[in-house]
Amino acid sequence: MTAGGTAQNVTPYDILGGDAGVRALVERFYDLMDLDPAYADLRAAHAATLGPAREKLHLFLSGWLGGPQLYVERHGHPRLRARHLPFAIGVRERDQWLACMARALDDAGCPAELQPRLMEAFFRTADWMRNREG
Repeated sequence: MTAGGTAQNVTPYDILGGDAGVRALVERFYDLMDLDPAYADLRAAHAATLGPAREKLHLFLSGWLGGPQLYVERHGHPRLRARHLPFAIGVRERDQWLACMARALDDAGCPAELQPRLMEAFFRTADWMRNREG
């Protein structure tokens, strides 16, 4: 429960365990991307060092999941599509991102009843980020 004490105030951020839970999710996501060949195309779109990407996803997901707006406080509006335009994002990259996140959610202990809701929202966002066919 949040400080308000009602179930209506509980966010995905809270359900995942707050900052520590979001960090664990992001760490698992990038560990999977870095180590599993199933996500090779997705990994290739990232820099050799994943530290900055890990930090930015943590900051972004914190607010996106209903917690503190850390990304906005440090970097301003996310402008997700504009910030990702330099990277070729097609169906393959979208699908690898989603598959990697689904595994990370499961591995990080995200409750089964929350996963479909999050994955639907992730799909809408990831699909909107596509900037090329295929």
